[in-house]
Amino acid sequence: MLTLQLDALTTVALALLLLATGAQLKKHSYWLRQLCVPAPVIGGFGFALAVWLLRDQQWLDIKLDTAMQTPLMVMFFTTVGLGGSLGLLRQGGKILFIYLGACWGLALLQNTVGVVMAKALGIDPLLGIMAGAVSLEGGFGAAAAFGPIAESLGTSGATTAALASATFGMIAGGLLGSPLARYLIDSKKLVVKSEQSGELQALAKASEAAPVVAIDAGMWLRLLTSVLVIMVLGFWIGDALKAHVGIVLPVYVGAMFVAILLRNLNDRARFIELPDNAVSTLGDVSLGMFLTMAMMSLKFWELEQLGLPLLVILVVQVVIMVLLCVFVLFRAFGGNYDAAVLCAGYMGHGLGATPNAVANMGAICDHYKVFSYKAFIIVPLCGAVLIDLVALPLITWFINAFS
Repeated sequence: MLTLQLDALTTVALALLLLATGAQLKKHSYWLRQLCVPAPVIGGFGFALAVWLLRDQQWLDIKLDTAMQTPLMVMFFTTVGLGGSLGLLRQGGKILFIYLGACWGLALLQNTVGVVMAKALGIDPLLGIMAGAVSLEGGFGAAAAFGPIAESLGTSGATTAALASATFGMIAGGLLGSPLARYLIDSKKLVVKSEQSGELQALAKASEAAPVVAIDAGMWLRLLTSVLVIMVLGFWIGDALKAHVGIVLPVYVGAMFVAILLRNLNDRARFIELPDNAVSTLGDVSLGMFLTMAMMSLKFWELEQLGLPLLVILVVQVVIMVLLCVFVLFRAFGGNYDAAVLCAGYMGHGLGATPNAVANMGAICDHYKVFSYKAFIIVPLCGAVLIDLVALPLITWFINAFS
């Protein structure tokens, strides 16, 4: 079988082509627009499917260099930080803790369902845990970390099962999150309006009153310089916390909080001009590129290694997630537009990873033309950082208890 190795630049160029293709397909497809399927998912998913078919027929194996995926992800979250405020975190404190509690509860629920279903289907309970919070809420990182541990305890094929389950969850979370939120918004006839703190409302009124600033070369230079400096500072903060405190954070967290701090200082001192329309444009481009690359990298052939019992467990997990969002969490999150966007994010990272959550929320906000800063700050913060405080110890306990 031939192997085609794409370098980093070629991979980025291909991602842009697929992103543009996905956007055009969505533009001309009524059903894709109705379902709010993100353009990166359309283009990247189609490419990953084509790679799988070519590989399955032993014709061609395409390998990607996704070195630029992480910088693009950090760039996007930096632009989110530049559009947010610390006041929003204070104003949305109750929802933040409710969402965090839902994340912690989901880790327990997914592992419990995995163990119960595994015993009912007559397979090793550890395989059920691999199809639980390890691969779903934990994603590929936790799957790769805990799979070998389960194998060392005597569970054959645990790593393969975990990685395959993570692939299943990534696909399910990416495809179901946005349609679920769209169903909630339309069926409940929600007012499409994002809750904002007084500070953000003032900024929104100011932006409505002021004309859109023209984006010229000087503006792009200031914006890119600011964003890249923030990204570097964020990387330094993450490295310092890891080296001196032993705290390991996702790479984008430091940059996002530096950006939030800069935004709030700039609102008061006005030392640099960073128009919202320029920031959002850069954010849209970086988001689309990194999500497309994430979807391009899906390995569908790992799903072939899923046995029927594991597949049954995963289907049950997805059904429970949908029911949980529709009948419990939507109301708990406030029962409004922000709550629907939060449910889209919850489906994304609860079944896959933070990029899924971002894609789902981005598709909904783009469809209704209303951005939810609350969701875009709470979901990454809880789903990728604070959840580990409880989820990882829970996973460890389940593995030890049922090994």
